Amino acid sequence: MKSAEELKTSDFYFELPQELIAQDPLEDRSASRLLVLNKETGETSHHVFKEIPDFLNPGDCLVLNNTKVVAARLLGCREETKGAVEVLLLKRHERDVWETLVKPGKKARPGTRLEFGDGLLRAEVMETLEEGNRLVRFEYEGIFEEILDRLGEMPLPPYITHKLEDKNRYQTVYAKYEGSAAAPTAGLHFTDEILLQLEKKGVKLSYVTLHVGLGTFRPVKAEHILEHHMHSEFYQVSKEAARIINETKRAGHRVICVGTTSCRTVESASDENGIVQPGCGDTEIFIYPGYNFKVLDALITNFHLPESTLVMLVSALAGREHVLRAYEEAVQERYRFFSFGDAMLII
Repeated sequence: MKSAEELKTSDFYFELPQELIAQDPLEDRSASRLLVLNKETGETSHHVFKEIPDFLNPGDCLVLNNTKVVAARLLGCREETKGAVEVLLLKRHERDVWETLVKPGKKARPGTRLEFGDGLLRAEVMETLEEGNRLVRFEYEGIFEEILDRLGEMPLPPYITHKLEDKNRYQTVYAKYEGSAAAPTAGLHFTDEILLQLEKKGVKLSYVTLHVGLGTFRPVKAEHILEHHMHSEFYQVSKEAARIINETKRAGHRVICVGTTSCRTVESASDENGIVQPGCGDTEIFIYPGYNFKVLDALITNFHLPESTLVMLVSALAGREHVLRAYEEAVQERYRFFSFGDAMLII
């Protein structure tokens, strides 16, 4: 087995036919397929997502990320020239000041004025940040969130080329706090009925918040994985959420994270003894093979991009060989990949 120092990005490559990238969400969220992977043995079995309650036991705790995706893609023009411009909101710095990605970037120098929705929303580029992002101040009358909801589009990942008909399908049913540039996609499979079923069974639900940044989709360009730098993301864990998780661990039950974002949140918020501390902060946690999980016991996740930090995270939990073999099997079985794709349970 390779050490983390020896691991290269190419060690996480797998062949993925283009047609397996899901372009549209299924009509029924819970009708996705579910591949179950035993992290110790590498054994796999095939199911449907609505069977997920069968794999959870009374006393287990399910950790869900209740972030809400902002309709963060704004299409407008430069005030002076009326040249088309696209602005993607990445992170709020102050009330009306956002870190953004502007296309075309060359023409978005500090001082450039922008307008959207026939002037319903205006903006000024304040400064250029590292990696070419722009700090932009917005001007409007009324409530920013309402204007954004009216003018903004969902910032779907670059590999999804179809237009999303219903904005809610890129939100989890329990989405609550706005701030994400992308959905915590493992949660998209859950319905209110499944959550109710789990609670009736005695499974505890713990809601944490991590606002997903677009760094999630950034390719790993470093040859050696340890040279890759993660982008920071804001997270918050309430006293109640921490209490539920810590009590579950103390009682000897499992903590099952829904998605890599919930996983990164609990692992960032815990101390060296694996006790989750309530509070908030920014995390740049990078989980790759060799990492010792302090809180998480099992993970519900989607199928991720080849050579991505997310494939590295699941490989840290189940072993790179087991994960790549399971992915190979998923390709053979024609599972649907990425944000609107099928799910995997690693236990």
